[in-house]
Amino acid sequence: MNASFYLTPFLTAFLLTILSIVALRFVFARYPVPQSRQGDRHTHKDSVLRFGGVALVVAFVATILTNHYLVLTKGWWGVIIASIMLLILGLWDDIRELSWKNQLAIQIVAGAMVFAFGIRLLSLRNPFGHTVFFDAGLLLGVSAVLTILWIILVMNAMNWADGIDGLCGGVSFIGFATIFFLSLRPEVNQPPVAILALVLAGVSLGFLIFNFYPAKILAGTSGSWFLGFMLAVLAVFSGTKIATAILVLALPLFDALWVIFDRFRSGVSIFAPDQRHLHHRLRKLGWSSRAITAFLYTLTILIAIIALHTDAMQKLIALLLMGVCMLLFFIWIQKQTA
Repeated sequence: MNASFYLTPFLTAFLLTILSIVALRFVFARYPVPQSRQGDRHTHKDSVLRFGGVALVVAFVATILTNHYLVLTKGWWGVIIASIMLLILGLWDDIRELSWKNQLAIQIVAGAMVFAFGIRLLSLRNPFGHTVFFDAGLLLGVSAVLTILWIILVMNAMNWADGIDGLCGGVSFIGFATIFFLSLRPEVNQPPVAILALVLAGVSLGFLIFNFYPAKILAGTSGSWFLGFMLAVLAVFSGTKIATAILVLALPLFDALWVIFDRFRSGVSIFAPDQRHLHHRLRKLGWSSRAITAFLYTLTILIAIIALHTDAMQKLIALLLMGVCMLLFFIWIQKQTA
């Protein structure tokens, strides 16, 4: 395959995202729309445009529909339809603010939709080499539950990571780039998934140019939902991608699980917007937004390198060690910022 096989969709998505954001900023500067968020979990100014999801979804859909190397299966049409649904309802949340129950219902529908279109966990291989196949009957129901729960977890983790400039877009870029390299490995060998991952990496990078501190545009609910949704969906294609995705997204996933536990322990809703996340606590310690994103980018890149160079058992060991280290770190930083 020549370089254009991968380079063209990446550059197309990258440039379309930039053009879309420029157009969005031009339009909304002249026709402002009220936005619902009032700094509940975000560290940016409330006046920053939150409709980055429009550019992300438009650039992604336009790029894959015009790429003649891709043959879109029924499953990927389901992904496109679900992405458009998330965009519309996510924009509604950005403008009017939906309740957490409505947000959760939307995420469940998105997960159920792609499952119904055929994108689902078909098998999982444990670190000891045994593979469980979710092919029929009760196991198919288990596949549905696991697929939907995985999508919900990653969507919320990326949505909560959107609380500081550059974090959601940067982690997404690293995640998509990692899936791209994984898809090229001989034992995986999925060029179409590699193209899709590279398109999403281009979308994330184009968005990131405008999202670095101080951000000129935010992903918003629609954008962070979309990025989390696509990371989860791409990872579903094989058990090795699930394990790799868990490692690469370990920081936002562990952060999300820790905050859920902390809110539950405090007797508040686990969906209540607050400033309990890792990046909020680092801000309380005096870290700048740029220092926080640089620190978390570096850790995520290092974890991604480990994920690409380890087998299933080594990934499990790395994940357990990382979990212990992060738990100790979260306990320490919580005491420092209490």
